Amino acid sequence: MTDAFVKERHDAPPGFFEVEAAGLRWLDVAGGVPVARPLQVSPGRLATPRLNPVPPTGAAADEFGRRLAVLHDTGARHFGVPPDGWETDGYIGTIELPHTLEPTTAWGEFYASLRVRPYLRMAYDQGTIDDHQLVVFERLCRRLTDGAYDDPAEQPCRIHGDLWSGNVFWTADGVHLIDPAAHGGHRETDLAMLGLFGIPQLERVLRAYNEAHPLTDGWRDRVGLHRLHPLLTHVVMFGSSYVPQALAIARKYD
Repeated sequence: MTDAFVKERHDAPPGFFEVEAAGLRWLDVAGGVPVARPLQVSPGRLATPRLNPVPPTGAAADEFGRRLAVLHDTGARHFGVPPDGWETDGYIGTIELPHTLEPTTAWGEFYASLRVRPYLRMAYDQGTIDDHQLVVFERLCRRLTDGAYDDPAEQPCRIHGDLWSGNVFWTADGVHLIDPAAHGGHRETDLAMLGLFGIPQLERVLRAYNEAHPLTDGWRDRVGLHRLHPLLTHVVMFGSSYVPQALAIARKYD
């Protein structure tokens, strides 16, 4: 295979690269953001086209924002649904990402049950968060489940799910997406993750997105809420240094 980028992991857990490939195919929609299309996938190995990086430009950021809105608007059957062709859980980073084949009633229930509590349990079992901190997070989970942050106008979207700057690849042909944790989710989650660790041209991306599909009033006030899940995954994978930031978010929104 020529001019391919190959990822290999001989100790890959079951489905590690297969669900990534399924996510890339699912995100590859007409008019959406181009993806690194799978060329070959097998247990322990994934090959995609080699992408050549270029410096980010304002024009590329505008196009990225518009195309990201198209991708999201393609939709998903329900919150938490896995990519087409996949029926079990996935991965975010090196840890499991729960999926569900059964619709949840609303985004808040999904977010609390499948994006917050699983990682709270992991972090608590590791001893990374204590009983007092767990109480704070659980208060927020109850608010989420009670519908405090639900908006019936926001339908399940087809999202990348791990859209931090490292998974946004700038090329001469515009932005390409790599390494998804794709699922049916809230579009504000992808947008919130874009700025979590900083990304070039962020405000241009957001402005172009908002012009293509206007965001709901108050979306900037909810950015922290949508960052709680990735921060908790970092708590699990990298330890207690991420706990204060996650805890501050939980206190803000409970």
